[in-house]
Amino acid sequence: MPCRRLPMLAATLPALLLMACGQPESTLSPAQEAALLNSSQQLADRFQQDLLAALKSAIAAGGPVGAIDTCTTVAPAIAAQLSDESGATVRRTALRVRNPASKPDAFERETMSAWIRGPVGSDGKPAERFQAYADEQGAPQVRWMRAIPTGDLCVTCHGSAIAPDVEAAIAARYPDDRATGFAPGDLRGAFSISWAGPAVAQALRKAG
Repeated sequence: MPCRRLPMLAATLPALLLMACGQPESTLSPAQEAALLNSSQQLADRFQQDLLAALKSAIAAGGPVGAIDTCTTVAPAIAAQLSDESGATVRRTALRVRNPASKPDAFERETMSAWIRGPVGSDGKPAERFQAYADEQGAPQVRWMRAIPTGDLCVTCHGSAIAPDVEAAIAARYPDDRATGFAPGDLRGAFSISWAGPAVAQALRKAG
């Protein structure tokens, strides 16, 4: 199988240039790849905006413990809605997860491992990775990720000095939690979006 550099757009992707080996070349045109990149970014933007709004509302109503309930129920619901609307698989993942369902696959782990020391690029934007390739049947496949740097709000439930009532709520819901000890600016996790076969065609039709 050929090995090639990933199709990256330097102006919008401050991530390091990664290599894609062992997979057939993409059958998509540069314009089609750009359209899927844009669609992926828009989905992640909506996910981030909707989840942040829900978290702020939950904290205002019930304090930080309310935010834990929001991450437990609302975040998966947002991901499911965006997946249903787009045909893509939309989710969040991390190297150190709170929810076991968020464990990374090999692509996600490799990508986030490369971002640990620099989740934000020189332009101040979170790092991104885009990879397009063809599966064994020649159908187009697209993977896209964006780093999630730890923000000031995040350390309330993911930092090193967590309030006792918040710690108790986390332990009750996530007994195997590994997602604490973060400081602002650390890589907390990533948005991950996968397009396969029919979802690629659907996204390209929407893009015009």
